[in-house]
Amino acid sequence: MPDRDKYGHYVNDKGVTIKINTDRNGNDHISFYDKDVDDDHSAVHVNINYDDDSWTSYYHNEDDSEKSEGSGGCYLTTACMEHQLQYFDDNCEELTVLRWFRDNFVTKEDIDHYYTVAPSVVEAINESEHSKEVYDYIYNNVVLECVNAIKKGDYEFAYNRYKSSMLTLEEQFGRKYLIQRLVKALK
Repeated sequence: MPDRDKYGHYVNDKGVTIKINTDRNGNDHISFYDKDVDDDHSAVHVNINYDDDSWTSYYHNEDDSEKSEGSGGCYLTTACMEHQLQYFDDNCEELTVLRWFRDNFVTKEDIDHYYTVAPSVVEAINESEHSKEVYDYIYNNVVLECVNAIKKGDYEFAYNRYKSSMLTLEEQFGRKYLIQRLVKALK
């Protein structure tokens, strides 16, 4: 069992302090500090929003010279948001059609896998210098292609396009990236 600091936060055997709390809205917050929270420290803060099944993260180093933010959730939603900018609506036609398709045709295993991988994919794309181009590609070649196929009843094409894009994006932006970020933050 890890030790606790004077505030009751967990401290592992490497001196990493782990703070877990819940806000008045019921959202959880998990913070990883590389040392005591009262000292200058590097940290990763993760905020979880259960209303929309998303999370955001914030990283800063000891002197705040390096900072980054990310968001989790659905890279298809993020692609739509990036493409539509100020006109974005979470209930837009594209997302409504894709959610219907997900709920009626995509296997539970693929859905679970997507929601495990998508947050790190979104964060990696957001940190890429070509994020706009990547989201444009996802919107035009995955979102629109799948939506058009679904509207025509070509569910096999939509499923195959979704599945192949998910595997490609995971390979390019997935778990390895997230693991590298966590290891770097905890050093």
